[in-house]
Amino acid sequence: MISPDLLEILACPVCKSGIDYIKVAENEYLFCKKCNLYYPIKEDIPILLPQEAVKEEDVKRD
Repeated sequence: MISPDLLEILACPVCKSGIDYIKVAENEYLFCKKCNLYYPIKEDIPILLPQEAVKEEDVKRD
């Protein structure tokens, strides 16, 4: 899980708005409500690259 202090300063790389931590099944993401994009967290590292973001329909829900 991302620390609350770090989450406060992180922003969506596309629109620069705040992002939220969300856990779907066994997968962790940072979610931008404005862009409706999910940025994966892999090995406790948020991958905040626009090309790595996934849309709602592509979120792994296993």
